[in-house]
Amino acid sequence: MQSEAAAAVAEAHRREWGFVLAATVRVTRDIDLAEECVQDAYAKALTVWADRGVPAKPAAWLTIAARNRALDLLRRESTWQRLMPMVVEDDIVDEPVLDDDEIPDDRLRLICTCCHPALAPESRVALTLRLLCGLTTAEVARSFLVSEATMAARITRAKKKIAGAGIPYRVPSAAELPARIDAVLAVVHLVFTTGHTAPIGERLRRGDLVERALDLARVLHKLLPDNSDVAALLALILLTDARRSTRVDEAGRLVLLADQDRSRWDRAEIAQGIGLVHEALRTRPPGRFALQAAIAAVHAEAPTWEATDWTELVALYDALLELWPSPVVALNRAVAVGFAHGPAAGLAALDLLADEPQLATYAYLAASRADFLRRLGRDADARIAYEEAIALTDNDVERGFLEGRLAELRR
Repeated sequence: MQSEAAAAVAEAHRREWGFVLAATVRVTRDIDLAEECVQDAYAKALTVWADRGVPAKPAAWLTIAARNRALDLLRRESTWQRLMPMVVEDDIVDEPVLDDDEIPDDRLRLICTCCHPALAPESRVALTLRLLCGLTTAEVARSFLVSEATMAARITRAKKKIAGAGIPYRVPSAAELPARIDAVLAVVHLVFTTGHTAPIGERLRRGDLVERALDLARVLHKLLPDNSDVAALLALILLTDARRSTRVDEAGRLVLLADQDRSRWDRAEIAQGIGLVHEALRTRPPGRFALQAAIAAVHAEAPTWEATDWTELVALYDALLELWPSPVVALNRAVAVGFAHGPAAGLAALDLLADEPQLATYAYLAASRADFLRRLGRDADARIAYEEAIALTDNDVERGFLEGRLAELRR
Protein backbone atom coordinates (compact mmCIF):
# COMPACT_ATOMS: atom_id res chain seq x y z
CA MET A 1 0.00 0.00 0.00
CA GLN A 2 2.87 2.37 0.76
CA SER A 3 4.42 1.93 -2.68
CA GLU A 4 1.01 2.34 -4.33
CA ALA A 5 0.36 5.50 -2.31
CA ALA A 6 3.81 6.90 -3.13
CA ALA A 7 3.27 6.28 -6.84
CA ALA A 8 -0.17 7.92 -6.70
CA VAL A 9 1.22 10.97 -4.86
CA ALA A 10 4.01 11.30 -7.43
CA GLU A 11 1.50 11.10 -10.28
CA ALA A 12 -0.74 13.64 -8.55
CA HIS A 13 2.21 15.97 -8.19
CA ARG A 14 2.91 15.76 -11.90
CA ARG A 15 -0.69 16.21 -12.96
CA GLU A 16 -2.50 18.13 -10.23
CA TRP A 17 0.02 20.47 -8.59
CA GLY A 18 -1.08 23.55 -10.52
CA PHE A 19 -4.76 22.77 -9.92
CA VAL A 20 -4.31 22.37 -6.18
CA LEU A 21 -2.05 25.38 -5.71
CA ALA A 22 -4.26 27.68 -7.78
CA ALA A 23 -7.32 26.72 -5.73
CA THR A 24 -5.41 27.21 -2.48
CA VAL A 25 -4.15 30.66 -3.45
CA ARG A 26 -7.79 31.67 -3.79
CA VAL A 27 -8.09 31.10 -0.04
CA THR A 28 -4.78 32.42 1.25
CA ARG A 29 -4.06 35.32 -1.12
CA ASP A 30 -0.47 34.49 -0.12
CA ILE A 31 1.63 32.39 -2.51
CA ASP A 32 4.18 31.22 0.07
CA LEU A 33 1.47 30.18 2.50
CA ALA A 34 -0.42 28.39 -0.29
CA GLU A 35 2.73 26.51 -1.32
CA GLU A 36 3.31 25.46 2.28
CA CYS A 37 -0.27 24.18 2.62
CA VAL A 38 -0.13 22.27 -0.66
CA GLN A 39 3.16 20.66 0.32
CA ASP A 40 1.58 19.66 3.64
CA ALA A 41 -1.36 18.15 1.76
CA TYR A 42 0.92 16.03 -0.41
CA ALA A 43 2.90 14.91 2.64
CA LYS A 44 -0.34 13.99 4.42
CA ALA A 45 -1.51 12.05 1.37
CA LEU A 46 1.52 9.74 1.62
CA THR A 47 0.34 8.57 5.04
CA VAL A 48 -3.43 8.68 4.63
CA TRP A 49 -3.51 7.04 1.19
CA ALA A 50 -1.21 4.27 2.36
CA ASP A 51 -3.62 3.60 5.24
CA ARG A 52 -7.00 4.13 3.56
CA GLY A 53 -6.25 3.69 -0.12
CA VAL A 54 -5.92 6.17 -2.97
CA PRO A 55 -9.08 8.29 -3.34
CA ALA A 56 -11.13 8.21 -6.52
CA LYS A 57 -10.42 11.91 -7.11
CA PRO A 58 -6.89 12.70 -5.89
CA ALA A 59 -7.05 16.35 -7.00
CA ALA A 60 -10.23 16.96 -4.99
CA TRP A 61 -8.76 15.24 -1.93
CA LEU A 62 -5.55 17.26 -2.12
CA THR A 63 -7.42 20.52 -2.70
CA ILE A 64 -9.64 19.98 0.33
CA ALA A 65 -6.66 19.03 2.48
CA ALA A 66 -4.64 22.06 1.37
CA ARG A 67 -7.57 24.41 1.74
CA ASN A 68 -8.44 23.11 5.21
CA ARG A 69 -4.82 23.51 6.27
CA ALA A 70 -4.84 27.06 4.93
CA LEU A 71 -8.05 27.94 6.73
CA ASP A 72 -6.68 26.48 9.96
CA LEU A 73 -3.52 28.58 9.72
CA LEU A 74 -5.41 31.73 8.76
CA ARG A 75 -7.75 31.36 11.75
CA ARG A 76 -4.72 31.39 14.01
CA GLU A 77 -3.38 34.60 12.54
CA SER A 78 -4.47 38.14 13.19
CA THR A 79 -5.00 38.54 9.44
CA TRP A 80 -7.99 36.21 9.48
CA GLN A 81 -10.54 38.94 10.15
CA ARG A 82 -9.03 41.06 7.39
CA LEU A 83 -9.07 38.22 4.87
CA MET A 84 -12.49 36.80 5.77
CA PRO A 85 -14.48 39.16 3.47
CA MET A 86 -12.38 38.09 0.46
CA VAL A 87 -12.81 34.43 1.32
CA VAL A 88 -16.57 34.80 1.61
CA GLU A 89 -16.68 36.78 -1.62
CA ASP A 90 -15.08 33.85 -3.47
CA ASP A 91 -17.99 31.65 -2.37
CA ILE A 92 -15.78 28.76 -1.24
CA VAL A 93 -17.79 25.66 -0.35
CA ASP A 94 -16.95 22.52 1.61
CA GLU A 95 -16.49 20.40 -1.51
CA PRO A 96 -14.40 22.20 -4.18
CA VAL A 97 -15.76 22.15 -7.69
CA LEU A 98 -13.14 20.59 -9.96
CA ASP A 99 -14.92 20.27 -13.27
CA ASP A 100 -13.38 21.05 -16.65
CA ASP A 101 -14.43 24.70 -16.55
CA GLU A 102 -13.33 25.49 -13.01
CA ILE A 103 -9.80 24.11 -13.19
CA PRO A 104 -8.53 26.15 -16.15
CA ASP A 105 -10.12 29.30 -14.70
CA ASP A 106 -8.23 28.92 -11.40
CA ARG A 107 -5.01 28.25 -13.24
CA LEU A 108 -5.59 31.24 -15.49
CA ARG A 109 -5.97 33.41 -12.38
CA LEU A 110 -2.63 32.16 -11.13
CA ILE A 111 -0.92 32.72 -14.50
CA CYS A 112 -2.27 36.27 -14.76
CA THR A 113 -1.04 37.01 -11.24
CA CYS A 114 2.41 35.68 -12.05
CA CYS A 115 2.44 37.60 -15.35
CA HIS A 116 1.54 40.97 -13.89
CA PRO A 117 3.33 43.90 -15.62
CA ALA A 118 4.88 44.91 -12.29
CA LEU A 119 7.11 41.83 -12.49
CA ALA A 120 10.17 41.55 -14.71
CA PRO A 121 9.46 39.43 -17.82
CA GLU A 122 11.92 36.68 -16.89
CA SER A 123 10.44 36.51 -13.38
CA ARG A 124 6.92 36.09 -14.76
CA VAL A 125 7.81 32.97 -16.70
CA ALA A 126 10.01 31.51 -13.98
CA LEU A 127 7.44 32.03 -11.25
CA THR A 128 4.65 30.46 -13.28
CA LEU A 129 6.76 27.40 -14.10
CA ARG A 130 7.59 27.02 -10.42
CA LEU A 131 4.08 27.59 -9.07
CA LEU A 132 1.72 26.42 -11.76
CA CYS A 133 3.64 23.37 -12.95
CA GLY A 134 5.51 22.42 -9.81
CA LEU A 135 8.91 22.41 -11.52
CA THR A 136 11.89 22.44 -9.19
CA THR A 137 14.04 25.52 -9.08
CA ALA A 138 16.79 23.54 -10.80
CA GLU A 139 14.47 22.63 -13.71
CA VAL A 140 13.36 26.24 -14.10
CA ALA A 141 16.98 27.41 -13.99
CA ARG A 142 17.94 24.99 -16.77
CA SER A 143 15.09 26.29 -18.93
CA PHE A 144 16.53 29.80 -18.59
CA LEU A 145 20.19 28.73 -18.96
CA VAL A 146 21.09 30.28 -15.57
CA SER A 147 22.38 28.87 -12.28
CA GLU A 148 20.03 27.42 -9.67
CA ALA A 149 21.10 30.08 -7.13
CA THR A 150 20.28 32.87 -9.59
CA MET A 151 16.86 31.38 -10.30
CA ALA A 152 16.07 30.85 -6.61
CA ALA A 153 16.79 34.51 -5.91
CA ARG A 154 14.71 35.58 -8.91
CA ILE A 155 11.68 33.55 -7.79
CA THR A 156 11.96 34.84 -4.22
CA ARG A 157 12.07 38.45 -5.41
CA ALA A 158 9.03 37.90 -7.61
CA LYS A 159 7.00 36.45 -4.72
CA LYS A 160 7.94 39.39 -2.51
CA LYS A 161 6.94 41.80 -5.28
CA ILE A 162 3.50 40.20 -5.58
CA ALA A 163 2.95 40.44 -1.83
CA GLY A 164 4.41 43.93 -1.43
CA ALA A 165 2.62 45.46 -4.39
CA GLY A 166 -0.71 43.83 -3.57
CA ILE A 167 -0.99 42.29 -7.04
CA PRO A 168 -4.54 40.90 -7.31
CA TYR A 169 -5.30 37.23 -7.84
CA ARG A 170 -7.76 37.47 -10.72
CA VAL A 171 -8.16 37.21 -14.47
CA PRO A 172 -7.73 40.68 -16.03
CA SER A 173 -10.72 42.31 -17.64
CA ALA A 174 -11.28 42.05 -21.37
CA ALA A 175 -9.71 45.50 -21.75
CA GLU A 176 -6.61 44.59 -19.70
CA LEU A 177 -5.94 41.10 -21.04
CA PRO A 178 -4.43 42.00 -24.46
CA ALA A 179 -1.68 44.04 -22.79
CA ARG A 180 -0.85 41.08 -20.56
CA ILE A 181 -1.02 38.45 -23.29
CA ASP A 182 2.62 38.49 -24.43
CA ALA A 183 3.88 37.47 -20.99
CA VAL A 184 1.16 34.86 -20.62
CA LEU A 185 1.98 33.34 -24.03
CA ALA A 186 5.68 33.22 -23.16
CA VAL A 187 4.79 31.30 -20.01
CA VAL A 188 2.60 28.79 -21.82
CA HIS A 189 5.25 28.29 -24.51
CA LEU A 190 8.00 27.60 -21.99
CA VAL A 191 5.74 25.21 -20.08
CA PHE A 192 5.26 23.33 -23.34
CA THR A 193 8.92 23.27 -24.34
CA THR A 194 9.91 22.09 -20.86
CA GLY A 195 7.41 19.25 -21.18
CA HIS A 196 8.18 18.44 -24.81
CA THR A 197 11.80 17.70 -23.91
CA ALA A 198 12.31 17.47 -20.16
CA PRO A 199 15.57 19.16 -19.05
CA ILE A 200 16.19 16.54 -16.36
CA GLY A 201 15.08 12.97 -15.71
CA GLU A 202 14.50 9.55 -17.16
CA ARG A 203 11.78 10.50 -19.63
CA LEU A 204 12.19 12.44 -22.85
CA ARG A 205 8.73 13.98 -22.55
CA ARG A 206 6.70 15.17 -19.57
CA GLY A 207 3.17 14.64 -20.79
CA ASP A 208 1.67 16.42 -17.79
CA LEU A 209 3.35 19.71 -18.74
CA VAL A 210 2.48 19.31 -22.41
CA GLU A 211 -1.15 18.73 -21.49
CA ARG A 212 -1.17 21.76 -19.18
CA ALA A 213 0.29 23.98 -21.89
CA LEU A 214 -2.19 22.70 -24.46
CA ASP A 215 -5.10 23.21 -22.06
CA LEU A 216 -4.00 26.77 -21.29
CA ALA A 217 -3.47 27.58 -24.97
CA ARG A 218 -7.00 26.36 -25.74
CA VAL A 219 -8.42 28.44 -22.87
CA LEU A 220 -6.63 31.53 -24.15
CA HIS A 221 -7.84 30.91 -27.69
CA LYS A 222 -11.40 30.65 -26.40
CA LEU A 223 -10.98 33.91 -24.46
CA LEU A 224 -9.27 35.75 -27.34
CA PRO A 225 -10.45 34.06 -30.57
CA ASP A 226 -9.33 36.98 -32.76
CA ASN A 227 -5.80 37.23 -31.36
CA SER A 228 -3.35 35.94 -33.98
CA ASP A 229 -0.56 35.35 -31.45
CA VAL A 230 -2.79 33.10 -29.37
CA ALA A 231 -3.84 31.16 -32.47
CA ALA A 232 -0.19 30.84 -33.49
CA LEU A 233 0.92 29.49 -30.12
CA LEU A 234 -1.86 26.91 -30.13
CA ALA A 235 -0.81 25.92 -33.66
CA LEU A 236 2.84 25.60 -32.62
CA ILE A 237 1.96 23.32 -29.71
CA LEU A 238 -0.34 21.14 -31.82
CA LEU A 239 2.10 20.77 -34.71
CA THR A 240 5.03 19.95 -32.45
CA ASP A 241 3.15 17.59 -30.15
CA ALA A 242 1.73 15.69 -33.14
CA ARG A 243 5.05 13.79 -33.29
CA ARG A 244 4.93 12.60 -29.67
CA SER A 245 4.37 8.87 -30.35
CA THR A 246 7.36 8.61 -32.71
CA ARG A 247 10.06 10.40 -30.72
CA VAL A 248 11.25 7.26 -28.91
CA ASP A 249 11.27 3.61 -30.03
CA GLU A 250 9.80 0.64 -28.17
CA ALA A 251 12.94 0.41 -26.05
CA GLY A 252 12.66 4.08 -25.06
CA ARG A 253 15.57 5.21 -27.22
CA LEU A 254 15.53 8.62 -28.90
CA VAL A 255 14.42 8.69 -32.55
CA LEU A 256 15.54 11.75 -34.50
CA LEU A 257 13.08 13.68 -36.66
CA ALA A 258 14.78 12.33 -39.79
CA ASP A 259 14.05 8.74 -38.74
CA GLN A 260 10.52 9.07 -37.38
CA ASP A 261 7.60 7.18 -38.91
CA ARG A 262 5.54 10.08 -40.22
CA SER A 263 2.53 7.86 -40.86
CA ARG A 264 2.13 7.70 -37.07
CA TRP A 265 2.04 11.45 -36.55
CA ASP A 266 -1.29 12.77 -35.24
CA ARG A 267 -2.92 13.99 -38.46
CA ALA A 268 -5.90 15.54 -36.64
CA GLU A 269 -3.59 17.77 -34.61
CA ILE A 270 -1.59 18.63 -37.72
CA ALA A 271 -4.73 19.60 -39.65
CA GLN A 272 -5.94 21.79 -36.81
CA GLY A 273 -2.50 23.33 -36.42
CA ILE A 274 -2.16 24.12 -40.13
CA GLY A 275 -5.53 25.85 -40.08
CA LEU A 276 -4.45 27.97 -37.13
CA VAL A 277 -1.16 28.85 -38.85
CA HIS A 278 -3.05 30.22 -41.85
CA GLU A 279 -5.25 32.17 -39.45
CA ALA A 280 -2.23 33.61 -37.61
CA LEU A 281 -0.34 34.55 -40.79
CA ARG A 282 -3.17 36.83 -41.92
CA THR A 283 -1.77 39.42 -39.52
CA ARG A 284 1.04 41.50 -41.05
CA PRO A 285 3.76 41.49 -40.06
CA PRO A 286 3.54 38.01 -38.52
CA GLY A 287 4.49 37.70 -34.88
CA ARG A 288 7.07 35.50 -33.19
CA PHE A 289 4.75 32.56 -32.58
CA ALA A 290 3.33 32.75 -36.10
CA LEU A 291 6.84 32.34 -37.53
CA GLN A 292 7.64 29.50 -35.14
CA ALA A 293 4.38 27.79 -36.05
CA ALA A 294 5.17 28.24 -39.75
CA ILE A 295 8.51 26.48 -39.15
CA ALA A 296 6.70 23.62 -37.42
CA ALA A 297 4.23 23.49 -40.33
CA VAL A 298 7.04 23.03 -42.87
CA HIS A 299 8.20 19.94 -40.98
CA ALA A 300 4.65 18.66 -40.46
CA GLU A 301 3.70 18.94 -44.13
CA ALA A 302 6.86 17.36 -45.56
CA PRO A 303 6.02 13.75 -46.54
CA THR A 304 9.61 12.64 -45.88
CA TRP A 305 12.74 14.05 -44.29
CA GLU A 306 14.35 14.36 -47.70
CA ALA A 307 11.41 16.43 -48.95
CA THR A 308 11.83 19.05 -46.22
CA ASP A 309 12.29 22.53 -47.70
CA TRP A 310 15.37 23.61 -45.72
CA THR A 311 15.83 26.76 -47.79
CA GLU A 312 12.39 27.94 -46.71
CA LEU A 313 13.24 27.06 -43.11
CA VAL A 314 16.41 29.17 -43.22
CA ALA A 315 14.36 32.11 -44.55
CA LEU A 316 11.81 31.68 -41.75
CA TYR A 317 14.57 31.57 -39.14
CA ASP A 318 16.06 34.74 -40.65
CA ALA A 319 12.72 36.49 -40.21
CA LEU A 320 12.36 35.13 -36.69
CA LEU A 321 15.86 36.30 -35.72
CA GLU A 322 15.10 39.80 -36.96
CA LEU A 323 11.87 39.91 -34.96
CA TRP A 324 13.03 38.01 -31.88
CA PRO A 325 16.84 37.88 -31.55
CA SER A 326 17.80 34.84 -29.49
CA PRO A 327 20.91 32.63 -29.27
CA VAL A 328 18.73 29.52 -29.40
CA VAL A 329 16.99 30.73 -32.57
CA ALA A 330 20.41 31.45 -34.07
CA LEU A 331 21.47 27.89 -33.20
CA ASN A 332 18.38 26.43 -34.85
CA ARG A 333 19.04 28.55 -37.93
CA ALA A 334 22.61 27.26 -38.10
CA VAL A 335 21.34 23.68 -38.04
CA ALA A 336 18.91 24.49 -40.86
CA VAL A 337 21.79 26.02 -42.84
CA GLY A 338 23.69 22.76 -42.42
CA PHE A 339 20.88 20.76 -43.97
CA ALA A 340 20.18 23.33 -46.68
CA HIS A 341 23.78 23.92 -47.78
CA GLY A 342 25.81 21.06 -46.31
CA PRO A 343 27.49 20.24 -42.98
CA ALA A 344 30.48 22.54 -43.62
CA ALA A 345 28.16 25.54 -43.95
CA GLY A 346 26.27 24.46 -40.84
CA LEU A 347 29.48 24.06 -38.86
CA ALA A 348 30.65 27.52 -39.92
CA ALA A 349 27.35 29.01 -38.76
CA LEU A 350 27.66 27.19 -35.42
CA ASP A 351 31.22 28.42 -34.93
CA LEU A 352 29.93 31.99 -35.03
CA LEU A 353 27.99 31.17 -31.84
CA ALA A 354 30.94 29.68 -29.95
CA ASP A 355 31.42 32.78 -27.76
CA GLU A 356 27.73 33.31 -27.01
CA PRO A 357 27.54 33.30 -23.16
CA GLN A 358 23.99 31.92 -23.02
CA LEU A 359 25.03 28.88 -25.05
CA ALA A 360 28.17 28.10 -23.04
CA THR A 361 26.41 25.29 -21.15
CA TYR A 362 23.77 24.53 -23.78
CA ALA A 363 24.12 20.87 -24.75
CA TYR A 364 22.44 21.26 -28.14
CA LEU A 365 25.25 23.50 -29.40
CA ALA A 366 27.88 20.82 -28.69
CA ALA A 367 25.59 18.07 -30.01
CA SER A 368 24.95 19.95 -33.26
CA ARG A 369 28.66 20.54 -33.76
CA ALA A 370 29.33 16.86 -33.10
CA ASP A 371 26.81 15.79 -35.73
CA PHE A 372 28.21 18.08 -38.42
CA LEU A 373 31.79 17.05 -37.58
CA ARG A 374 30.74 13.40 -37.82
CA ARG A 375 29.15 14.00 -41.22
CA LEU A 376 32.36 15.67 -42.40
CA GLY A 377 34.45 12.68 -41.34
CA ARG A 378 36.28 14.61 -38.62
CA ASP A 379 35.85 11.79 -36.11
CA ALA A 380 38.41 12.92 -33.52
CA ASP A 381 36.83 16.39 -33.26
CA ALA A 382 33.36 14.84 -33.27
CA ARG A 383 34.25 12.60 -30.31
CA ILE A 384 35.36 15.64 -28.29
CA ALA A 385 32.11 17.48 -29.14
CA TYR A 386 29.99 14.45 -28.21
CA GLU A 387 31.81 14.15 -24.88
CA GLU A 388 31.08 17.82 -24.18
CA ALA A 389 27.41 17.38 -25.10
CA ILE A 390 27.10 14.31 -22.86
CA ALA A 391 28.61 16.21 -19.92
CA LEU A 392 26.03 18.99 -20.37
CA THR A 393 22.98 16.71 -20.85
CA ASP A 394 20.80 15.75 -17.86
CA ASN A 395 17.99 14.03 -19.74
CA ASP A 396 18.70 10.28 -19.70
CA VAL A 397 17.11 9.57 -23.09
CA GLU A 398 19.10 12.27 -24.86
CA ARG A 399 22.28 11.29 -23.05
CA GLY A 400 21.79 7.66 -24.08
CA PHE A 401 21.49 8.69 -27.72
CA LEU A 402 24.66 10.80 -27.55
CA GLU A 403 26.56 8.00 -25.82
CA GLY A 404 25.49 5.64 -28.60
CA ARG A 405 26.80 8.01 -31.26
CA LEU A 406 30.07 8.40 -29.36
CA ALA A 407 30.43 4.63 -29.05
CA GLU A 408 29.95 4.27 -32.82
CA LEU A 409 32.77 6.74 -33.48
CA ARG A 410 35.08 5.02 -31.02
CA ARG A 411 34.51 1.70 -32.79
